[in-house]
Amino acid sequence: MPDPVEYHQNAVQWHVSAEPVPYDVAVAEMETRVARIARNEAPEAIWLLEHPPLYTAGTSAKPQDLTDPDRFPVYASQRGGQYTYHGPGQRVVYVMLDLGKRGRDVRRFVQQLENWVIATLDQFNVTGEIREGRVGVWVPRDDKPLTATGTKPEDKIAAIGIRLRKWVSFHGISINVEPDLEHFSGIVPCGISDHGVTSLVDLGLPVTMTDLDVALRKTFDQLFAIP
Repeated sequence: MPDPVEYHQNAVQWHVSAEPVPYDVAVAEMETRVARIARNEAPEAIWLLEHPPLYTAGTSAKPQDLTDPDRFPVYASQRGGQYTYHGPGQRVVYVMLDLGKRGRDVRRFVQQLENWVIATLDQFNVTGEIREGRVGVWVPRDDKPLTATGTKPEDKIAAIGIRLRKWVSFHGISINVEPDLEHFSGIVPCGISDHGVTSLVDLGLPVTMTDLDVALRKTFDQLFAIP
């Protein structure tokens, strides 16, 4: 992992990678850090990065949902969930936090991650929402016509998938800032085929990766501060 760019008030180190990080390299770095956190040898960490174009298969991935297997490298992932895309223009947020210090409530932790994404999007006046049975964060599209069933269309803007080891989390979330949305067409994202994918720039907002990082830091404490 790169050197921390700041030491957060809750003793969480924030790291930012300026260049895209290969997926296998990132996983190896996370696993090393998680082991050190579990042994109380290193502080908790948030790692902000981008990946080269690739697909990952979570523990629930279905082979038929990889519709273009030769397009980009495909990595089996230990996180929960199904197929996801990562690539330039998407902010990946790897979250290495000790749930042993945070109540050991996995469901609550996932809700905190969802609410973190929602609070971050709110900094740009984007309304992110959660849907029962659909993982991730969704944006209602008032600018699109109603679906064939008469419902308002919704697009996915963020994915969430975590794993725990000795009560320390790794993997995390991804938020679409300005990725090539056509790259999502090689998979059925998270196994959901009847909804689209969007990004902050696709929504008409000139948001940069730096803008998003500032918003992520600003909203972190209100959701993850240890009592």
